[in-house]
Amino acid sequence: MCGISGCIDLNRKISDEVIVSMNDSLKHRGPDDSGIYISDDRNVALAHQRLSFLDLSELGRQPMKDNSGQVVISFNGEIYNYLELKEELKANYSFETHTDTEVVLAGYTKWGIDVVNKLEGMFAFALFDSKKQKLFLVRDRFGIKPLYYFLSGSTLVFGSELKAIVYHPAFARQLDYSAFCDFFIYRYVPSPKSIWKNTYKVSPAQYVEFDVNNLSFTSAEYWQPEFSDKKIKPADLASQVDTILLDSVKKQLRSDVPIGSFLSGGYDSSSLVYYMHRLGYKPSVYSIGFKDWQESEHNYAKVVADKFKLELEVTIADGNNLNLLDEMPMVYDEPLADISIIPTYMVSQLASKKVKAVFSGEGADEIFGGYTWQKNFFAMNESRSWNEKIRNWFKPVDTVEYYANSMAMGIFGKDELKNFLQPEYHQHIPDDLNWFFRKQFKKGLSPLKSVQHLDMKCFMGEMVLTKMDRASMFHSLEVRVPFLSHKLYETVFAHDENSYYKTDVTKYLLFENVKKHLPEKILKREKQGFVGPAEYYTNMDWYRKILSKSKLAEAGIANKNFISEKLQANDYWILWKLAVMEKWFEKWGN
Repeated sequence: MCGISGCIDLNRKISDEVIVSMNDSLKHRGPDDSGIYISDDRNVALAHQRLSFLDLSELGRQPMKDNSGQVVISFNGEIYNYLELKEELKANYSFETHTDTEVVLAGYTKWGIDVVNKLEGMFAFALFDSKKQKLFLVRDRFGIKPLYYFLSGSTLVFGSELKAIVYHPAFARQLDYSAFCDFFIYRYVPSPKSIWKNTYKVSPAQYVEFDVNNLSFTSAEYWQPEFSDKKIKPADLASQVDTILLDSVKKQLRSDVPIGSFLSGGYDSSSLVYYMHRLGYKPSVYSIGFKDWQESEHNYAKVVADKFKLELEVTIADGNNLNLLDEMPMVYDEPLADISIIPTYMVSQLASKKVKAVFSGEGADEIFGGYTWQKNFFAMNESRSWNEKIRNWFKPVDTVEYYANSMAMGIFGKDELKNFLQPEYHQHIPDDLNWFFRKQFKKGLSPLKSVQHLDMKCFMGEMVLTKMDRASMFHSLEVRVPFLSHKLYETVFAHDENSYYKTDVTKYLLFENVKKHLPEKILKREKQGFVGPAEYYTNMDWYRKILSKSKLAEAGIANKNFISEKLQANDYWILWKLAVMEKWFEKWGN
């Protein structure tokens, strides 16, 4: 895994100092090596910080050129089917390395940018075709790897993280106050916005094509899972899922360095450990616990580790770790209010001391129907009593409104936003607070699939994967997510939901494949999010310490009285969002 950055400047020659400073800001994403490419006219630059897994020699250095020397790439990610693609391409391309990056270059020479449709994996890359004078910014199907860009006048700047863009002299630190409002609604800034004006995310499953001569651009979404209602015996679908998962784990174990695994003791991470065991691989495993909490995940992780005779390392969190929020603005250089940002940071730090990569279970709940709100929405729409059926017929549940309420964790409605913001900022409050959910809502799907799709595009794509990438890469740790195989999603979504969802069996398709291989204590464990005990997030003295002298209020953005009222009311989920933004603003907003 790596950090990529670069720029195009049509009016000025790009200086070494600028591109070096941008690249250095991402050193945590790839401390093993670095490289810079600047075009002969010094109008185009690509930079790279390398975290090496394949071909550890200098031949794997990036930015990398193709055989012709006319196509240059700075690549972040892993292509898991690179060996299969290399076999297909080698008749017409002379490979000089053993890297997956060169396979992407070879694929581009044959298929053009349609090479993205051939790739299995997680990736974000910048590809400059000097002959066609095109620059492509590309992001993987689910948004596992990040990519931002700033576009203003004659300058384009891009990077894996916003901090790289901030180092460019053309960048102006101007808050996008519509994105600022969105953060309090969603807990993140939804794509394609970023917290800064004129700065955008490349959305998941998207590429943006720039004409290097004038910076005009077009964008395209290159993938969406196809939804269908094919009938199949659930047991047969479970068998297909087993085959796909085993293949995904096998491919993602390809590496020239050891791979570990996060282990929470839940279905998802425990299943990955089982599949690794099935392939004869014995990973070191890492977990986080919470002091004096009976439901602490590390207790369950030990049960699984003992079952497979694995070395388990644990870090224990307590109330003092809340002070790590001071460091989060450097980790998450765009505000992110997921409540597990600190635990994820801590367990990533733990694992990074021993390995360069770990497996993690993101994506399983989305595709197998493991979230509480998915189950509740299915039940609401599959009511069995005639009274409920008649009520649902005349007044169906609004999927977007339901989903917004499920995601809120401290609702900021229009009244709250108006009371929070000083009047001059009210113009930035969106007319439709749920605009992003509505944008991602896919009409015509069954109720369960509609929520699963929203989870894939919103909760997972915008928050969970962002959290995981920043927390891990800050410690130079790559996280591989075998459940996020597009073949798995396409296979499941192609079938009627009754083929894969059972109200009485949690994550039926996964359960069927692990029920004989995991301890009973794990199989019977109820779903628990990656959170600590309630008191961990309800320390009012800690909130008062952060918010009593609010920088947002001092800057004339926030209403101090609103903050005081929320402190008096002990409204800790709203206070959590305020605390996250407060710390971010202290670091970046002034």
